[in-house]
Amino acid sequence: MPGKHSEEELEAEAADDEPREDLGGLTTQELRQGQEAALALEDMMALSAQTLVRAEVDELYQGVRPLGQGRFGRVLLVTHRQKGTPMALKQLPKASTTLRGFLYEFCVGLSLGVHSAIVATYGIGIESADSYSFLTEPVLHGDLIAFIQPKVGLPQPAAQRCAAQLASALEHIHAQGLVYRDLKPENVLVCDPACQRVKLTDFGHTRPRGTLLRLAGPPIPYTAPELCGPPPLPEGLPIQPALDAWALGVLLFCLLTGYFPWDQPLQDADPFYGDFVAWLASGQPQDRPQPWFGLTPTADALLWGLLDPHPRKRCPVSSVRHYLGQPWRQQEGTGAEGDEGDQVDGE
Repeated sequence: MPGKHSEEELEAEAADDEPREDLGGLTTQELRQGQEAALALEDMMALSAQTLVRAEVDELYQGVRPLGQGRFGRVLLVTHRQKGTPMALKQLPKASTTLRGFLYEFCVGLSLGVHSAIVATYGIGIESADSYSFLTEPVLHGDLIAFIQPKVGLPQPAAQRCAAQLASALEHIHAQGLVYRDLKPENVLVCDPACQRVKLTDFGHTRPRGTLLRLAGPPIPYTAPELCGPPPLPEGLPIQPALDAWALGVLLFCLLTGYFPWDQPLQDADPFYGDFVAWLASGQPQDRPQPWFGLTPTADALLWGLLDPHPRKRCPVSSVRHYLGQPWRQQEGTGAEGDEGDQVDGE
């Protein structure tokens, strides 16, 4: 009958939702979502390669000032020479960037569309003699690292605003079948001096869900523990949104304390991480590690969920919204003028 499913169809649908060892712990549905995202990106890259504007940047845009500099390129504030429109231009030198690498980052930004907490990528790619460039909306107040006071963090209302907006941005990325993989304060741009609005940027490390990856180099605080052990498949670990949930948990800890909870998530090598895992196991207040002093039970619950060492048990980034509007610090110091009493923006 129409609208009815046979027992075989229901069993097949249930099997799609079961993690499989031969897929590195992914479900069939999760793998399919990542494959669809990868194919869509390939199509977009092929089209973008055909529509690249071939010109020197200075012919089209007037440079105003630098906005950022990284290992692989730089970001400039520019204005259109004819219309005067301000934009941000990301420039990647050909000496260290392949055409495919450029097109990939450009098209990931385009694929994310318009989201209030993601830097909008404009559909203009430029190939010059020595570089590839693309244009985005300008965000003029630097990155989040400049707003985090060492050993203090951010005022609690600002921390909750950032948490709400970044969780919403990551949810949007995950809904497209992608995993961001590079969440850190340097990749969060601030839209105003009071840190009311933030936007996620830099999608060079973003990959479709299920992409096989190995850890390159030593782990850092944002590295999820599943990346630190032997991968479930010879080719590497099939990546999941749980990697972003872990990084979000570490970032929120930094926003609340002004320092990292550990240097690397290795129980035998890092005593701070070892103490955290022991506290998780016991759940006893007397086992609270020193870096976690001053946080409330609400903050504990949020961070325990995001920082569960087991990726399948880890809470999704959307769990943040359930903890907004509740105190995350035992004692809140005075924040920036205008922060007290501000409402948290849930996207």
